[in-house]
Amino acid sequence: MTRDKTMTPDEAVARLRSGMTIGIGGWGSRRKPMALVRALLRSEIGDLTVISYGGPDVGLLAAAGRIRRLVAPFVTLDSLPLEPHFRAAREQGRIAMTEYDEAMFMWGLHAAANRLPFLPVRAGLGSDVMRVNPGLRTVTSPYEDGEEFVAVPALRMDAALVHVNRADRAGNGQYLGPDPYFDDLFCEAADTAYVSCERLVDAFPADTVPQTLLISRHSVTGVVETPNGAHFTSCVPDHDRDEPFQKLYATTPWPEFAARFLSGRTEDDYQAAVRAWHAEREEDRK
Repeated sequence: MTRDKTMTPDEAVARLRSGMTIGIGGWGSRRKPMALVRALLRSEIGDLTVISYGGPDVGLLAAAGRIRRLVAPFVTLDSLPLEPHFRAAREQGRIAMTEYDEAMFMWGLHAAANRLPFLPVRAGLGSDVMRVNPGLRTVTSPYEDGEEFVAVPALRMDAALVHVNRADRAGNGQYLGPDPYFDDLFCEAADTAYVSCERLVDAFPADTVPQTLLISRHSVTGVVETPNGAHFTSCVPDHDRDEPFQKLYATTPWPEFAARFLSGRTEDDYQAAVRAWHAEREEDRK
């Protein structure tokens, strides 16, 4: 009999500690585990190293002063090219950063998922990636070709946070959108992994396409049901990105945004505040 791993966002975050290395799945402003990020903001946890294909997850944590170092290839809101709160934190020198090429980042995840210290990759050679990351090393192929590669270090994590469309109580996770991103690698590269989902299911239908079952229970520590939990990022087909709200987030001073939307005690408080804002916006448009 499989173990029931369900928990609340705050119960998942209660297992984390300051100073940890935390991986956050998704890509830019797409399918981010935002309910778990908001639970982090309700805690006192900080001094984090965050590993992410960055989006508003990074922006929220950077604005709140929770990140010590970021490891990322980019930080974007997709429809807005550069995440504004991340940009402010970097310009003000409030966070350190390790910046990799996207392919280097992916192979760092693969190395960690496979418990290897590094993996060789061509990406980065002859570029400023090597200059801005003086700790990177190269390796030479032991075979006749003698080719040189960048030795990308494994991106090991204490914990990973990811979001999918569906999950069961044992920790198997299913994505229903067009892209799996690298959420499975995040889970396998971490000592613990917490999967939030739009909807919890007792069992997956018999006609489920096996390839959509992205995340296996063996790599999952906890499962969190959070309807609309990726908001304001997209989680298609369940919901698109909330572009009006994302624009509000990007253009509102952080203290004002945090006071209105992030000062509640639960995720339900956040969702209620978002609904109230949309209702006010619709009323103003009449």
